[in-house]
Amino acid sequence: MAETISMPKLGFDMQEGVLVRWVKNEGENVNKGDVLAEIETDKATVEVESSASGVIRKLLVEAGAVVPVGDPIAVVGSADEKIEGTPAQTTEAPAEKKTDDQKGPERKTEPEKPQPEDGSQKAEAAPQTQPAQAPVPQAPAPAHEGPIKASPLAKKIARDKNLDLARVQGTGPGGRVVRKDVEAALAGGQPAAAPRQPAAQPVAVSGEDQTIQMTKLRQAIARRMTESTTTVPHFFVTHEYKMDALMALRKQINDYLPENEKLSVNDFIVKAVALTLREFPNLNSSYAGDNVIRRGAINVGIAVAVEGGLLTVVTRNTDQQPLRSLSSETKRMAAGAREGKVRPNDIEGSTFSVSNLGMFDVENFSAIINPPEAGIIAVGSARKVPVVEDNEIKIGWRMKATLSVDHRVSDGAEGAQFMQKLAEFLESPVRMLV
Repeated sequence: MAETISMPKLGFDMQEGVLVRWVKNEGENVNKGDVLAEIETDKATVEVESSASGVIRKLLVEAGAVVPVGDPIAVVGSADEKIEGTPAQTTEAPAEKKTDDQKGPERKTEPEKPQPEDGSQKAEAAPQTQPAQAPVPQAPAPAHEGPIKASPLAKKIARDKNLDLARVQGTGPGGRVVRKDVEAALAGGQPAAAPRQPAAQPVAVSGEDQTIQMTKLRQAIARRMTESTTTVPHFFVTHEYKMDALMALRKQINDYLPENEKLSVNDFIVKAVALTLREFPNLNSSYAGDNVIRRGAINVGIAVAVEGGLLTVVTRNTDQQPLRSLSSETKRMAAGAREGKVRPNDIEGSTFSVSNLGMFDVENFSAIINPPEAGIIAVGSARKVPVVEDNEIKIGWRMKATLSVDHRVSDGAEGAQFMQKLAEFLESPVRMLV
């Protein structure tokens, strides 16, 4: 019997997604678990797997379409099966190419001025120091003001190929540049931009106000964090940990590992947090009105800084994973997150989160809870500082961390006990290896 594949819900508050491209075409065989399509959510471009095996009888939406969660996107069945009809859907068709006066706030709204044949931009880069060269005949490029609207996958391909997205006409919703636009530009022989060099100094303030269109990821972060701070009563507990034993053990282990498999301090922290959560199920839970849902698995989310925002990648059954396996999986997911392309399981289902700013030489900070979780721990730098031991001043490794907890689920005493228990693993790290 034919089965309808629907737009999956890939986030706590996801309402719709953009179908970036079909990986499989009509008439092709597909097995359950095969990648069927790439969906762009508020967070990233996600590979969606088929929930059925058979032949793809019909693709119900076009690439670039905005599809509400739950709407049908494809029909999978046997090759000779009769398909009675098309399931109802409310899909928004792909946006047509628009003129500059029809596009969103990132485009010009004043009458269009003649553009030079070389498609030069308004000066956002450094002023030219060389005389202008003779223009090279080519198709005029769209003029952009502010950030260029493009999918994470389109940005990645353009970055890898040194392609200037400002010269690519977007055909996605609202003039968004999608993967097919970048591929078409590359196939058409459009010249690649010169590799960008790091800025030698900060860009000076222009003196004029600018309105910057927020990315969907930034909008999602704003929505979720506003919801969290206004509806979740937070309390905070800070503890300082002795890190001498952990730093020594990490060095000893890494001496035996290849460069790409070396363990980070964060790997030890994530593992220690997961083991501690075993004894504090309230903090591995979610508030649900008059009930508290204690999660059966410990899935620790790890905050990863990405272009334009923050993404949480999720380690599954974190308390049961060996450190090397946990480290390898975290590296893979973090790399995918930064490239704007992840799997659904990589970013969904966390039960508790870790946010680590230690690499930025941050002494201490507090983090906002990521709903529907009940807690998050914010980790500062492990650093050498003067400490007092046996009435003597010595140099020792210390690290501060702050726990944020939903006060509807737990109280200060339990939060403090959690931080004390965490010290048993961080200060005697060999416990994580047995």
